[in-house]
Amino acid sequence: MLATLYTILSFVVLLGVLVFIHELGHFLVAKKVGIRVDRFSLGFPPNIFSFKWRETEYSIGMIPLGGYVKMAGESPDEESTGAPDEYASKKVWQRFLVIFAGPFMNYVLAIFVTAGLLFAYGIPTTSPDEATIGRVAPEKPAALAGLQGNDVVIAIDGAPIKNFEEMRMVVQPNGGKALQFTWLRGTDTLSGEIVPLRSPSAGPDGVVDTVGRIGVMAKEIYPGGMGFGESMALGFEATNRMIWQILLFLKNLITGNVAANSVGGPIYIAQQSGAAAQQGLFAFLQLMAVLSVNLAVLNVLPIPVLDGGHMVFLALEKLKGSPVTIKARMIAQQAGMFFLLGYIIFVSWNDVVRWLG
Repeated sequence: MLATLYTILSFVVLLGVLVFIHELGHFLVAKKVGIRVDRFSLGFPPNIFSFKWRETEYSIGMIPLGGYVKMAGESPDEESTGAPDEYASKKVWQRFLVIFAGPFMNYVLAIFVTAGLLFAYGIPTTSPDEATIGRVAPEKPAALAGLQGNDVVIAIDGAPIKNFEEMRMVVQPNGGKALQFTWLRGTDTLSGEIVPLRSPSAGPDGVVDTVGRIGVMAKEIYPGGMGFGESMALGFEATNRMIWQILLFLKNLITGNVAANSVGGPIYIAQQSGAAAQQGLFAFLQLMAVLSVNLAVLNVLPIPVLDGGHMVFLALEKLKGSPVTIKARMIAQQAGMFFLLGYIIFVSWNDVVRWLG
């Protein structure tokens, strides 16, 4: 019960930060270009509490799966009065910047979080001389066999294991096969049979393969922080590399090179956030950076109701010299909403099947 509550709390905090930063981008740029913001909401109704300051109502909703910034005259079914502080009254490039600011803030957050981790901890490494276990996931094969944190694996099926990477190379190709592990716990030598689970894993090229996993993480060694300039440069580089990997994954997903059931949804993200929080601040912030990049990329996809869809409408308006008709926008947004609901149902089903399996 406590583990479940911990997972839920970690998920709410993680998602809350990502959504807040995203909506803050829309909010700040809207204010900068002179658009009236009627509401800034973190989460969806019913509201836990709300208050009004100046022209904007601020609220926190009970459903923590998103948020929104309500700008005057933004909705296509809202009658525009032509007031200068309305969204529709602003130039195309100003509205484009308002929409783009949300995913851009998630991109910036990923850079700064990654750089901050490098500045504080340096690049984590593992011991080259022993396969020391850091964290053991509950109810996974390693935990069921009795492995614990700080145990040192010394052999698999009688063959010596030098370090964690060597252990990984043995486990990954043997999903579903029984392996005999031998490990040290202090001065005691223990052993047990472990059957690695067959689990999807995305490679650097975005292609998903099935590999064996036993539910352990290596014990990481933090060498200490690096300089601010180097941290920022490496944070920028790492974030852009993540974007490229996400795009490769999407390409392979569309072309069928990646199984659709490898995509995770809210339950999977919640499980990962809980696991990362148990590992410590480094792992939790690292996951935050990864999810922030994913949120940035997914939001600029040209799907109506997402930021990318709105940017497409604005690009078309700029090309044709007049806004896309309200009817066309409504139809496109309804189609986009139908697609997103179908996607959410699909990934949630994947989560349930993965969880039960």
